[in-house]
Amino acid sequence: MNYIQVELFIEGEDITETGEILIALLSEYPFDSFDENETGIRAFMPVNLFNRVEITGVLNDLKTSMNFSYEITEIEDQNWNKKWESNYDPVLIDGKCYIRAPFHEAKKDVDYEIVIEPKMSFGTAHHETTSMMISYILENNFEKLTVLDMGCGTAVLAILASMKGATSLVAIDNDEWAYTNTLENLERNNITNTLALQGGKEAIPDQKFEVILANINRNILLDQIQIYSRVLSPGGKLFMSGFYEEDIPVIAKEAEKFGLKLINNKMKNNWVAVEMERIEVRG
Repeated sequence: MNYIQVELFIEGEDITETGEILIALLSEYPFDSFDENETGIRAFMPVNLFNRVEITGVLNDLKTSMNFSYEITEIEDQNWNKKWESNYDPVLIDGKCYIRAPFHEAKKDVDYEIVIEPKMSFGTAHHETTSMMISYILENNFEKLTVLDMGCGTAVLAILASMKGATSLVAIDNDEWAYTNTLENLERNNITNTLALQGGKEAIPDQKFEVILANINRNILLDQIQIYSRVLSPGGKLFMSGFYEEDIPVIAKEAEKFGLKLINNKMKNNWVAVEMERIEVRG
């Protein structure tokens, strides 16, 4: 399948900050990958989901308040993998978790090594949100726990949770690329205790989880928090990312409605990850 590439050239001194705002806003549309660079960002969408009138209308509206220009081109599927192989560097998180592509050399002196072929899926640990979620996993005990990874992308979070001793995991993403990539990465890392599913919140199994990982975006998280609470065991942990520091109050307020208490948060370049706990209600 071919992809539509929307390249945004940001003018001014705050390229990084403006780019992050644009990514957050464009995440509400069927873009499934974003690439930040020195001149701005690139956003990618399957050609069959692209509505030129809608997307150009959105971009032109955004231009009234932000200073950027854009180009829309169609790219061949194969170009994506070539891009990753030339630009995708391995990542070491907290000195413990090394994430690399199959074409990188292995690293033996780390606690956890994960091999990820990213393709069109989000979750290579280069982005601040994935990095912070990985830090949370490294800091917490996952021995013999059941885990749900929502919006799993490459399944890097589920893979690390499994390596840390989780006994049963479910990884869900609504994107076909991500679902296929999840299956490949699970096999590549010899993970056999994770069920991969394609879908949204409707695909969440009717069972209890002791940990939920959700690295998506603000609007989807707000929509799904109620379901997370329903399937999270009392005392269970919910780790979320994909939003900004200014979003914490609205996220925390919505979570509190459903018995989820904010414990702490991490922040990196204004991106935020939070840890919440399911409060046990005693009758």
